[in-house]
Amino acid sequence: MACDEPAALSGIFTRQNSASTTSLDFEPDAGYRFVERLEERYKCAHCHLVLRNPHQTGCGHRFCQQCILALRELNAVPTCPVDKETIKMHEVFKDNCCKREVLNLHVFCKNFPDCNSKVILGRYQEHLQQCLFESMQCTNDGCQDQILRKDLEEHLSQHCKFREEMCQYCNMYVVLINIKNHEKNDCPDYPVPCLQNCSQIILKKEIEKHHAVCPEAEVDCPYKQYGCHVKVKRGKLAEHENSALREHMLQILDKNSRLEDQISDLYKSLECKEIKIQQLADAIKKCEKEFRQYTQLFGNNSNLMVSTQALASHLDKSARLESQVKQLIQMANQQQSKLDLRPLFDTIENMKQKIALMETYDQRLVVLEDQSSKHDLQINIHKAQLNKNEERFKLLEGTCYNGKLIWKITDYKMKKKEAVEGRVLSIASQPFYTSRCGYRLCARAYLNGDGSGKGTHISLYFVVMRGEFDSLLLWPFKQKVTLMLLDQSGKKNHIVEVFRADPNSSSFKRPDGEMNIASGCPRFVPHAVLENTKNTYIRDDTLFLKVVVDLTDLEEL
Repeated sequence: MACDEPAALSGIFTRQNSASTTSLDFEPDAGYRFVERLEERYKCAHCHLVLRNPHQTGCGHRFCQQCILALRELNAVPTCPVDKETIKMHEVFKDNCCKREVLNLHVFCKNFPDCNSKVILGRYQEHLQQCLFESMQCTNDGCQDQILRKDLEEHLSQHCKFREEMCQYCNMYVVLINIKNHEKNDCPDYPVPCLQNCSQIILKKEIEKHHAVCPEAEVDCPYKQYGCHVKVKRGKLAEHENSALREHMLQILDKNSRLEDQISDLYKSLECKEIKIQQLADAIKKCEKEFRQYTQLFGNNSNLMVSTQALASHLDKSARLESQVKQLIQMANQQQSKLDLRPLFDTIENMKQKIALMETYDQRLVVLEDQSSKHDLQINIHKAQLNKNEERFKLLEGTCYNGKLIWKITDYKMKKKEAVEGRVLSIASQPFYTSRCGYRLCARAYLNGDGSGKGTHISLYFVVMRGEFDSLLLWPFKQKVTLMLLDQSGKKNHIVEVFRADPNSSSFKRPDGEMNIASGCPRFVPHAVLENTKNTYIRDDTLFLKVVVDLTDLEEL
């Protein structure tokens, strides 16, 4: 029977049965078709579908994680739908052992029979992302077509209406469904017929330049300003000029006559304006002459009085300003004698120097603190490495290389109590090897039992671990394994279980992670037999387990 160590569901369930996790997963309610009939133990006791993130209750039934949470939300005191037992949430634990088995179940691709692939459930979504028969939406913007993955490339290059094609005129890439509209409205190199019916095809960007010379375009007669309002095609303009030469000459003569009359009227108007200007000039000269006379008559007396008053005013102002300046100079001298600031300036300069010195000390202190932190970090790293080396040396001292393990378990009562309370469900032995360069192995014990032996037996399992020489060894592991509980009375009444490794089990393939799924005996020895005072399997709260690997036909490197 296989087993493994779960990880706790953080925040809700506290019990565990495995320490290793996996990144595989699958979508719920996807209607999976299993290669082999789905066993009842892999179905949720609530939704009856294949277990997703299975959790096991204290009564031994398994539920999907969402189902067990739904039961808790529906009822204040949830009960198991199978045996009506009250579900105690602190007894619920994540069953990674079952989860791995479920994730390794083989299912048909949903695109069967077109796709005949059989994949494990945990890789199902990964397979669909690569399955050639999976229906997927076209990746071109705007296209809603659903295409098989194997046909997608052909659809994108040949059939999709939203694929980009090169415009045959301007070499720009345009979405196919819009290419006609692009050619007619936006393409500068699209050929269009001349709008004047000249039968020429012109590039759209050249159409305006062509219209300026098109022989079929209608234009005004060059003599329109003289009164000819005829519109004629550019190619026939010379013919019109020749045929209407007399009319054009008469129109020009008539226009010239009207212009001469207008010029004559303008000359008359100009002469009248010149006369008026001359009259205004004479009036201005007369006014200037009279102004000079008045100035000479009244200017002498008034200028003298104004000058005298202005001079007196300036002298008064000058005297007042001079007096104010003297007062300010006197006050400044008094203030300077009262306040001698040089000692204050010296004190300030000294304080500046002290502050600069203190800032230098602060900077040096920061550097020293940083160096101290780095040294502390290095010391902690060295301490950790020393502890790791010490643990490794202890492990190497007790390591066996002959395929045999003698495992001494001390403090049995305390460790069993921890298992019963769900704090430490399982314990593992130190690794041992079949030879110096052989398989790396270990044992795992559940002192309060696991699976069918939970609460009544000790469960003992054999584990294949990842080793340094795995690439040189033969896989899968095929040797016979003996599990023993040793009798400490000397009578050799050992309890023995023997099994041969199943080459088809994932427990004995070459490990992908730190260790494979454990395999062994969930009901190895009953607690009643082990703890019976008449038996001598436990002495001084200590018991001994032994694991022996048959090395027959096993070649050493």
